[in-house]
Amino acid sequence: MSSQQSPEENLPAERATDDHGHGAVSVANEKDPFADPGLPPHEHRVQDIDERAAKRSERVVAFLFTLSMLATVGFIASYVAIPADRGVYIFPIGHVSALNFALGMTLGVALFAIGAGAVHWARTLMSDVEIPAERHPIEAPPEVKAQVLADFKQGAKESALGRRKLIRNTMFGALALVPLSGVMLLRDLGPLPGTSLRHTMWRKGLQLVNMNTNEPLRPSDVVVGSLTFAKPEGLEEHDEEFQTEIAKAALMIVRLQPDNIKDKRELEWSHEGIVAYSKICTHVGCPISLYEQQTHHVLCPCHQSTFDLADGARVIFGPAGHALPQLRIGVNAEGYLEALGDFEEPVGPAFWERG
Repeated sequence: MSSQQSPEENLPAERATDDHGHGAVSVANEKDPFADPGLPPHEHRVQDIDERAAKRSERVVAFLFTLSMLATVGFIASYVAIPADRGVYIFPIGHVSALNFALGMTLGVALFAIGAGAVHWARTLMSDVEIPAERHPIEAPPEVKAQVLADFKQGAKESALGRRKLIRNTMFGALALVPLSGVMLLRDLGPLPGTSLRHTMWRKGLQLVNMNTNEPLRPSDVVVGSLTFAKPEGLEEHDEEFQTEIAKAALMIVRLQPDNIKDKRELEWSHEGIVAYSKICTHVGCPISLYEQQTHHVLCPCHQSTFDLADGARVIFGPAGHALPQLRIGVNAEGYLEALGDFEEPVGPAFWERG
């Protein structure tokens, strides 16, 4: 016996009995077995026949839209008022960020309330009469266009948007407020940089402090052929802004024979052959840490950009776009190396506002 079904088994049929008592298949409509059965009779909703029920549904929709507005306001208030490091215990989740929990709940309620209000409005107050539409060519004739416009106007009328002013006004309020949640998130991009990319902590009179010993540097501490890393006086590792500031202010201190310095300005800005250059590579901002004594070249370990410290730290190899900025230095009354100002150009990679 074959396990495959015969074509007749897939057709709408009634089981009958032939003259011999055997079961037979009787097709409901032999000429068109897949005929359109038509639409069932329309059943009116309670809101269609009872205005009090319609008013109740209207108030429910307005409540949901109002709830969305309140949730959006709560989102903004939570973002402003709740500290980012505050925790809260939520059963059964456990300890979570209070800010993340508040933002997720309020934004979720705001979006859900708009969706639920729109669905409840459509299900209870908008017309639910089924209107069949005949198939037509893709290029609609003028009479079809006119019919579509008429149907649109009829649908707008049946939606009761003009008559149900409470729904309309609260819906517009909810839709107008909920985008503010996304606008508030732009705050995480941080404040505008202003001119902060053009300046560092260095200023006239700040001493150069050895990064390893945390002690001020004297000229005698820097010998020919050595590479020393320095930071500004007063910048400590436990400071909140340490990483931000050191990323711009880190220095390389190298002592050269004055006769080996080719660049005139470099020689003027040095002290007894001691030169101070930014440690931040001008390619993508990696810290430069490799120094070759004989050639006076420094190498960035990330992408092998090479700079000549004896010739204004100009680029001699690699993808870096410009020379390392030099810091003008001198010696104070106590005999310590000090800065004579800030860098005269931005440190690190180029940026489009740099010009």
